[in-house]
Amino acid sequence: MAAVGGAQAPGLHVWSGAACDAGYMPGSLACHATGVADYRRHRVLWSLLVGLAAVAGCARPLDPGPPGDHPGGPPGPPGPAPTSVTGPAGEGGPVRVLLFSRTLGFRHASIPVAVAALRRQGARQGMVVDHTEDPARITASGLRRYRVVVFLSTTGDVLDQDGEAALRGFVEAGGGWVGVHAAADTEDGWPWYETLVGARFARHPAVQRASVRVVDRDHPATARLPAHWARTDEWYDFRSNPRGRVRVLATLDESTYRGGGMGADHPIAWCHGTGRGRAFYTAGGHTAASWAEARFLAHVVGALRWAAGAAEGDCRPRPGG
Repeated sequence: MAAVGGAQAPGLHVWSGAACDAGYMPGSLACHATGVADYRRHRVLWSLLVGLAAVAGCARPLDPGPPGDHPGGPPGPPGPAPTSVTGPAGEGGPVRVLLFSRTLGFRHASIPVAVAALRRQGARQGMVVDHTEDPARITASGLRRYRVVVFLSTTGDVLDQDGEAALRGFVEAGGGWVGVHAAADTEDGWPWYETLVGARFARHPAVQRASVRVVDRDHPATARLPAHWARTDEWYDFRSNPRGRVRVLATLDESTYRGGGMGADHPIAWCHGTGRGRAFYTAGGHTAASWAEARFLAHVVGALRWAAGAAEGDCRPRPGG
């Protein structure tokens, strides 16, 4: 379509009378009435739009855009973190989650059960859940599609230097990371990973029943849990207590099982911010039976939603705990 001769305001498409006669109405169009010989064929609504555009001087689009986009307008809500080569996938589609379960040390028999359970639960939440054990998938471009990466009972040094750089860039640019169980027994020689996971695995007693104290029930990962949560799992001790660096969500009551070595303050699930990203860790999930427990699944799915930015939770470390 040819534009009418003369100056054209920036951002405004000015169309000929013939184009207007044909009934074209692009979304941000103000149609110039000059040259329209037979305007009677236009509908009343179209004539009204022409008049409004003329009053405005044909100088601005009909859609002013969201609040906050224009000087003097009210501030709009904060937008999503920009997507970059190392950053997370932007909003606008389903949340994509990558499960990574490579093991170079002990391998948990529960991994296939966990993958199947998380795929089912993710689908119910409208998430797309992919799974890999290939470290070649952990690249800047490979992670670009995802909002969350899950280290699912990984063990050993599962990434090379390029993979480490890609994961760190992804999280610090705004991506989410969730560590499950043996994720704390991973990448022992990488200092930044200890910051990400919060604490490193030290030891564990035999699998047994214990009581978990849910000390923060405002987080999506704990909102559906009781204050005292009795369950069977393999209970980790850590080389250091992460309290003060993370927001502790749940602790173990060592009086309810044998072999605990951290004393009265034994964190077992926590979250924190890392750069612009979100990091969550839970020590549960050793047993295959864990992945059939409704409460444990709600715990992990809540963590995924929080890490993806689909649910809010305060993960700022509390002073003194």
